[in-house]
Amino acid sequence: MRRMPNSQQKKKAEAFLAMHAGEGPVLLVNVWDVASARIVEDAGLPAIATTSAGIAFAQGYPDGQKIPAAEMIAAIARIADAVKVPVTADVEAGYGHRPEDAGQTAASVIESGAVGMNFEDATGNASHPLTDLVLQLERIRAIRETAANFAIALVLNARTDVYLLPVGESAKRYDEAVRRLAAFRDAGADCVFVPGIRDTESIRRIVADLKCPVNILAVPGSPSVPELVQMGVKRISLGSGPMRAAIGLLRRVVEEVRAVGTYDQMASAPSHAEMNELMTAGGERKLRSEN
Repeated sequence: MRRMPNSQQKKKAEAFLAMHAGEGPVLLVNVWDVASARIVEDAGLPAIATTSAGIAFAQGYPDGQKIPAAEMIAAIARIADAVKVPVTADVEAGYGHRPEDAGQTAASVIESGAVGMNFEDATGNASHPLTDLVLQLERIRAIRETAANFAIALVLNARTDVYLLPVGESAKRYDEAVRRLAAFRDAGADCVFVPGIRDTESIRRIVADLKCPVNILAVPGSPSVPELVQMGVKRISLGSGPMRAAIGLLRRVVEEVRAVGTYDQMASAPSHAEMNELMTAGGERKLRSEN
């Protein structure tokens, strides 16, 4: 029996959708577990996004739909259950090729307590890297139909990997990305996502051409948040960058203690008491919601 969303989850979905039409950017610092989610929530950001790569890495899998779907959804559910703000879930390409697979993944996302969904068009097949557009649109419509059946405003962020992979001749990538993203928008996506695009001219142009909320993946060397906002970008996410940065810090801790015998790399860490307080507060909220 499906777990239907309650009124609180529906309100979160409506609030998250409204952020894409309101003033200011939707700024998403992606998380990979409950501790990282609580840190982001405690910093005051009004929404949280998961990183599929970060969750996969933390569970011992490479990126690219190698993690079993059930493990991904379980991690998302723990995160959504641990915070008060809306959570949007990165579920890669939906863990299956058929429209019904995309619909089932959307149902699992909703049942996890999340209120948004990232959905990409990569196939993982180097000889045919992107899902055929007609099939991808059928999959998007299946997601929209599932959300309608649950009576929830699931915020769909539809992604193309034309630039990220990259696909085809560089001179043709922009037109292909716009063609696919416009079709995703018209099929029911609330926001469109084009990771891998970084130069100011292309970002400004794609926002103007699509005339809908556009998500940009921010990485070192990308335009700053104020610059992206000035270009008209509505949604800015960091992907697996925060998780990999945390792993990078761990690597520096290891190198310092092994090579030098000191511990300075840990100086910026939250205290044990602070982490305990964050976990305790979240646990108390969870108990109150269950009682």
